[in-house]
Amino acid sequence: MQLLVYLLIYPMLWFTSKLPFPIFYKVSDFVYFIVYRLIGYRKKVVRGNLKLAFPDKNETEIRIIEKKFYHHLCDLFLEMIKSLSISKEEMQKRFKFKNIEVLKAYENQNKSVVLLCGHYASYEWLMSLGYQIRHNGYAVYQPINNKYFDRLVKKIRTRHGAFLISRYDTTKTILQKYREGELALYGLAIDQSPMPSRAKYWREFFGIEVPVFVGAEKIAKGLNCPVLFLDIQKIKRGYYETSFSVISEEPKDLPDYEITDRFTELLEAQIKKKPEYYLWTHKRFKHKDKAPKIN
Repeated sequence: MQLLVYLLIYPMLWFTSKLPFPIFYKVSDFVYFIVYRLIGYRKKVVRGNLKLAFPDKNETEIRIIEKKFYHHLCDLFLEMIKSLSISKEEMQKRFKFKNIEVLKAYENQNKSVVLLCGHYASYEWLMSLGYQIRHNGYAVYQPINNKYFDRLVKKIRTRHGAFLISRYDTTKTILQKYREGELALYGLAIDQSPMPSRAKYWREFFGIEVPVFVGAEKIAKGLNCPVLFLDIQKIKRGYYETSFSVISEEPKDLPDYEITDRFTELLEAQIKKKPEYYLWTHKRFKHKDKAPKIN
């Protein structure tokens, strides 16, 4: 059954990926109409998240952000498909790195790097970073249940110079690469919510106390390699620009959770500039009333 689904859907994905960009984004507009206007995909979740994050905004302002978000969400989904066939030259033209010299400096020092980001703007086209550096780029991801699509996603990433690590094998794989002395860049999007029963740290995000993942911080401290934050900005439709900022060069010297706090503050500041580019379909505040009581 998995193979049949793959064989039926893949040709449509490939055809869509080959469309010229002007037509391609017309398709995205049509998808927006279906997803937002007809289906209302996760509209209740998105609106609830926006109201919690921006209590000072009125209903009209929330709706404006909401509609912009769904337009971006459909662009993002279609751009994932575009990755099937987009050329290196086209990708580099559309996804630019402002201060790649920050990574080049660590490359010259033969230092691996932990790169933290949120689900903001085009985290999918970030894989083109592999064209710019000698580091082997690894991204932690959630495996897809359909093994054929899972292989396809891995193939796409490899085509653009990036490799995937299953979230279930993260620590084991990274430690193996470290012991082998590989010059690597480990990209982690760490802005989702762990289960309260497994959460080791709670902190405020948009003024709301939520559980946060600290695994990336533990990895960075264990390797004691530089930790960077990636700021991605959408310049216009189909064009992005990124910059790197250093969170810490010596993670082991920082108090526990300091790296996580700095990342969260940077992410929140990024979102506040243009909130429509954050992935509001995630239930980011679903555990907001479950923080353990301190006696």
